[in-house]
Amino acid sequence: MSFGPPPSSFTQSTLAADGARKKRRKRLVGLVVAVVVVALCAGGGYLWLGTGGATPDDGKPQATPQSRLDVRETVERAPATTRGQMAFRFSVDDMSPGEEYETPGTWATDRILAKGINRTLVGYKIGKDVSTGDETWRTPLAGPICGLTRHVSVEARIAVLHRSKNDPEAPCEQVAFVDIDTGEKVWDKKFPTSKTIFGQDPTSVSMTHGTVAVTWGNGSAGYDMDTGDRLWKKTRVSGCEHHGLAGGRGLLMVLNCVHRKSVTYQVQQLNPRTGYAKWTYHVADGVKGVNLLSAEPAVIGLSAGDNDVTHLVSLDDRGKRRATIRLEGGRYVVNCSTATGFNAVDDCPSTVVGDDQVFVTSREDPHGDMVDNANRVVSFDLATGKTVKKFESGSGQLLYPLRMSGDQLLAYRESSDHITPMGVVSLNPRTGKETPYFFFGLPVEGWTLAGLELSDVVVQNGRLFFGSRRASGPSAEKKKEWSWLVIGIEGAKR
Repeated sequence: MSFGPPPSSFTQSTLAADGARKKRRKRLVGLVVAVVVVALCAGGGYLWLGTGGATPDDGKPQATPQSRLDVRETVERAPATTRGQMAFRFSVDDMSPGEEYETPGTWATDRILAKGINRTLVGYKIGKDVSTGDETWRTPLAGPICGLTRHVSVEARIAVLHRSKNDPEAPCEQVAFVDIDTGEKVWDKKFPTSKTIFGQDPTSVSMTHGTVAVTWGNGSAGYDMDTGDRLWKKTRVSGCEHHGLAGGRGLLMVLNCVHRKSVTYQVQQLNPRTGYAKWTYHVADGVKGVNLLSAEPAVIGLSAGDNDVTHLVSLDDRGKRRATIRLEGGRYVVNCSTATGFNAVDDCPSTVVGDDQVFVTSREDPHGDMVDNANRVVSFDLATGKTVKKFESGSGQLLYPLRMSGDQLLAYRESSDHITPMGVVSLNPRTGKETPYFFFGLPVEGWTLAGLELSDVVVQNGRLFFGSRRASGPSAEKKKEWSWLVIGIEGAKR
């Protein structure tokens, strides 16, 4: 079995995992454990020690009842202590100099960390130090992953797009629905992609209650989560390309409409079981791009006169504009760069939408030194567009929203000087109070993973995961080295 085309020591590591390699890895794991123990006994070093347990304030996270077919919306609880410790690490040492692989997608449950690696989905048991060959399960796909959604169903299932064969130029025309606890491929369906003179039209995938939906430029379709049966199919009309989707509590689609030499945009809310458009919002002329930050409540990002997002617009349940939030000439940052390279119009990881507020980051404020930076998270009211709360990062840290946890915002404190500890905190949108979950430090080998620019950042079941989007081999001079692909942190037990 392999993660990609041969030859590759990385993708054929089960053949290379002989006794000598396992002995080396055991020695390395033992060394790492010893270092951790020494550092903890010293009261610092490898993992930063917190000062005690976190006490929730009066804005306790509230769980919303969900059915098994809903997109998962879990509520995190503050751990017993604010001391962070290593919970999981996935690393490899068998890649050749110059070798590279896409590693798109990072998902987690209470016991499994799932990762996409080229044309394979793999699952690892959390709580272990693992490498290639240590998988709990491995699910091969016909070709490389070419689209994904961060959403996970309540039953721990995900949807990914993949190519029809093991060729980077093969059509991206299949959607697989996979259980990440077991690795079971629930179903795998082919959809009718289209081609242009520039190549294949972009494809996208998302999920909402009971439905997996895909777009491919000339059309879109919805599939039943349980059976994989196609529920509906829509075709392109009036020159409007089906450009991308956002799921979750609802389902939105962006259409790019070309008339003569101008491009305009529409946003539609779709009935996930029929594909019927409940409403259509016509974006103003002159906008150069549209991103979908949330399907319900509906919030879209507009790039007006620039490739960067310049305005946020909230819509009501009839598709009418509620408020416009101007990002003040770049003072606030909504990053929708789709670092995976996929056509994910809903991939804006540093912006989070709650029931009545949207949370964005400010640009960094340097204080005379590029490592001594600061920023803030600012919330805006979706009904009025006015500023509600500001959360300061403090010097030597950068603060980024991650996701909602009930009615609380989970945020990541990134160390910009690698001296100040990193951490996960809960921010109360009503009171402005910050509650620490846990703080931690990382060795230098993990620094490149601990950021939103190059990694997926996932908070799930009391753990924080950083998952690399690309695996790269060592330089020609080193010939061999350990590459960290996923790090998991959790709160230490009392």
